[in-house]
Amino acid sequence: MASYKGAYSNEQSLNFVIPIIIILFLGIIYIMTQRADSGFVSFILIGAAALTMFYWARVLKRMAKDQKPTYTQSREQETKNWVYDLIKGENEFVFVAEVPGPEDKIAVRLVDGILYIRGTAGFSKEVPIEGVNEMQIFDFKYRNGVLTLRIK
Repeated sequence: MASYKGAYSNEQSLNFVIPIIIILFLGIIYIMTQRADSGFVSFILIGAAALTMFYWARVLKRMAKDQKPTYTQSREQETKNWVYDLIKGENEFVFVAEVPGPEDKIAVRLVDGILYIRGTAGFSKEVPIEGVNEMQIFDFKYRNGVLTLRIK
């Protein structure tokens, strides 16, 4: 399969990374409480460290959600006549289109209802698909220049 095989969206990656970072910071705060004197100032500093950690975790998650892939629109005249099929089923969509390039050079991402497709020779397209905000790419097939995606 192409680059879809092991790709995660930014939001999915953060769902794994942020809890790990929070656990590490909580461990550091716990160690700080064990080593700190029983003074009031150390308690305030530990609380400030914990609040700062939660603030930065929220900022990182918000930044990653706002970040979307950008593909340049080179060779626009060649791709203007690009045709694709989007077949809507009961609980899924099937997307079929011709995409230039070998299988290992095809990149596909689904972010916030927009399907981003990139091939070789500067080919890149963005296809808005209504009603797939909660869906993911379930199946990826690429044979003889034809890309078939099953979105559930």
